Amino acid sequence: MSSFNDSFSVVCLCAEWCGTCRAYRAAFAGLGARFPGARFHWLDIEDQADQLGDIDIENFPTLLISRGTAILYFGVMLPHPEHLVRILDNFQAQDGRESLAYAHADPLRRAWQKDPDLQNLLRYLAP
Repeated sequence: MSSFNDSFSVVCLCAEWCGTCRAYRAAFAGLGARFPGARFHWLDIEDQADQLGDIDIENFPTLLISRGTAILYFGVMLPHPEHLVRILDNFQAQDGRESLAYAHADPLRRAWQKDPDLQNLLRYLAP
């Protein structure tokens, strides 16, 4: 299983040319005040393509949510801040063991834990 610590990271993978992304950016950044223990990262997939490796972004915004190195969510999320708030509230209600169990509970999430590009991205963004 992945290692665990209590730090949450929320990464929004977007592009400057995307109007939806530009409209979502301020709301995404504002969530940092609601979740002071989480690190919020805005990653432009073109400007920071070197950090993405072969990660394929099919639609925007694509979010990656991790707790330590355990990836809890990776995929498209509608650009409504309340959706992200709801999922973060749920993840923060978990204790460490629950987060690790969740991260490994199905084949897709287990694959995220082993994906070298996703793990490299987490290492790049680590404090």
